[in-house]
Amino acid sequence: MNEVKTENPTLKQKAIHEGQEFLGIALYLAFFFCAVVTYSAVLLGKFHVSYFNYGSALINALVIAKVILIGEYAHLGKRHESKPLALSALYKAFLFTLLVFAFHLLEEVVKQLVHGDTIASAFHEVRVDILICRSIIVFSTFIPLFAFRELQRVLGEVNFRSLFFRTGEMSKSTAD
Repeated sequence: MNEVKTENPTLKQKAIHEGQEFLGIALYLAFFFCAVVTYSAVLLGKFHVSYFNYGSALINALVIAKVILIGEYAHLGKRHESKPLALSALYKAFLFTLLVFAFHLLEEVVKQLVHGDTIASAFHEVRVDILICRSIIVFSTFIPLFAFRELQRVLGEVNFRSLFFRTGEMSKSTAD
């Protein structure tokens, strides 16, 4: 009976931690994706084209945040964690960009299939140039994200949060 009581807080703590990770990644991505939408709206406004796509940016941020967590759960990029942090972060940014590209490609094909296309015509209708441009934006967004995540992995979550959100000093027990 005691085992059940000790398991529940652990499961609850895991759920809270994963929820915080998801929310943090989603907010980070939403910031960048909304910035791109704002830039597009201003740019297209110069040509008198109405553009308002913040909803898609927010949904993409949520979906991509979940893709990142799934990729991390699958240990994507773990074998390069022994390399310098900059290389590890770049490698993970590239790998996860490919993963997001694959999910976007699958999403576009499914959209075409829902509209009644065959699989061959669905792949033909996909705008690969737009997907590549999106992937470049995603990669550029992922570089600092994974740099910070790698730094957090090396420093430990407590020290990382202490450095960035508290006094700017690591705990004295790890500094000695």
